[in-house]
Amino acid sequence: MSNATFRGGVHPYEGKELSKDLPIKQVNLPGEYVFSMAQHIGAPATPIVEKGDKVLVGQKIGEASGFISANICSSVSGTVKAVEPRMLLNGSKATCVVIENDEEYTGIEGLGEDRDYTKLSKDEIRDIVKEAGIVGMGGAGFPTHVKLAPKEPDKIDYILVNGAECEPYLTSDYRQMMEYTDQIVEGLKVMLTLFDNAKGVICIEDNKPDAIAKMREAVQNEERIEVLPLKTKYPQGGERTLIYAATGRKIYSAKLPADAGCIVDNVSTVIAIYRAVCKQTPLIRGV
Repeated sequence: MSNATFRGGVHPYEGKELSKDLPIKQVNLPGEYVFSMAQHIGAPATPIVEKGDKVLVGQKIGEASGFISANICSSVSGTVKAVEPRMLLNGSKATCVVIENDEEYTGIEGLGEDRDYTKLSKDEIRDIVKEAGIVGMGGAGFPTHVKLAPKEPDKIDYILVNGAECEPYLTSDYRQMMEYTDQIVEGLKVMLTLFDNAKGVICIEDNKPDAIAKMREAVQNEERIEVLPLKTKYPQGGERTLIYAATGRKIYSAKLPADAGCIVDNVSTVIAIYRAVCKQTPLIRGV
């Protein structure tokens, strides 16, 4: 199908070859880091640090200010230079914590250390996810601890891991499936401990055969997890579209995925759950 048949002139699957084979890099930059307290859907977090305070990597600097809200944690160590309104990319203003990076990256106690999630209760796991400030990493920014606490958890039949990544050019989910395969599987296993009747389904568009093969190899001994190739089409990665493609269930605009017995999370979110619960690391990285 030619580009001309698509509005805007760009085929939805073009451009991925520009970055699909480039490994993920972590870039640590000097200077000021500006942490918006409104990085998520719902009420902005409330700053809990002041100018002059010393902070550590993983330290909570903003506290959730409502049920639909999320904590904010620092990704650097350093000194708070300001707590003030700043302009965001969308043109709105939000309270921000400005930290001067000391480039030492000194972490909070226990950061990155192993923790056995099988010894934790369901409520403890949900509390860890909440404290870690995890939100939907696929773009929506919905607080994940709310998703993991539906009114009727026994009616959740599917946990769908969204690895469709149907947008042009984007390959961050693909790279994570290739490089952080085990973290995705372990994060999904953590989620499955919260829902006794659920099956885990890792959903990947069929234009990513190597990611499908790698994820299938990783789950071959997992009875409650399968990898589901999906037809490559836009917007396959949309939450409602994904639910229908994976389960045949339809939900309408007034309903939530939980009403269809589903919880949907992006691969980045599932990795963040693994890091928080199993490695005592709050949400301080995008990938």
